[in-house]
Amino acid sequence: MITQASLVAAFGIGAAWAVRGRSSSVFGPSRWRGEAGRKALALTFDDGPSPSTPLFLDILAEHHVQATFFQVGANVERNPKIARAVVAAGHEIGNHSYSHTNFALKSAALIGSDFARAQTAISETSGVLPTLVRAPFGVRWFGFREMQAQLGLKGVMWTVIGLDWKLPASGIADRVLKNASDGGIICLHDGRGTEQNPDVSPAAEAVRRLVPALMATGYHFVTVSELLWPTK
Repeated sequence: MITQASLVAAFGIGAAWAVRGRSSSVFGPSRWRGEAGRKALALTFDDGPSPSTPLFLDILAEHHVQATFFQVGANVERNPKIARAVVAAGHEIGNHSYSHTNFALKSAALIGSDFARAQTAISETSGVLPTLVRAPFGVRWFGFREMQAQLGLKGVMWTVIGLDWKLPASGIADRVLKNASDGGIICLHDGRGTEQNPDVSPAAEAVRRLVPALMATGYHFVTVSELLWPTK
């Protein structure tokens, strides 16, 4: 027998998937993985730049890996030299909003203005206009689709997220290594929201471990754009 409670629960589950589901495109077009067959992975970092971002850049440079950094506009303005260093190192830049707000229940106007402000902050600071967007917390809402269209941004989620805000380095690395798959997008963090000097050392140490481990099994790393929209 279908009860009212079960219908409410089912609606809640469906709504949660629409808002945060990695494969959901309800509130705007989005991709969460690429096609298999190239033994390729995209390594992505959210919430930067932060004072710790250069540590990630050094590790990536050591292994000749190009990554995609989804940056917060407020952090770009706070750390302009680091923001430019990410671009100078050849990494791809994506828009991760200006304020790192959870946009659930927020107005379409607020969503549009916040991401537009991030586009301006990133382009004026780094000289790069992002073509990719990832919502903070993976939360998309009414107005997100319109914002993407107006700013010309392609939505990106992830295949595996490292939970690096709560796990130690070993746990982060193990989680990524167990769940990485051909065509996958890995989500880690080189910042923490809009904190000025966050401790992201567990994530950095995890990257130090997992990059060579994945390369040893035959994977190579590409940017998100190279993974999802390869040139032929």
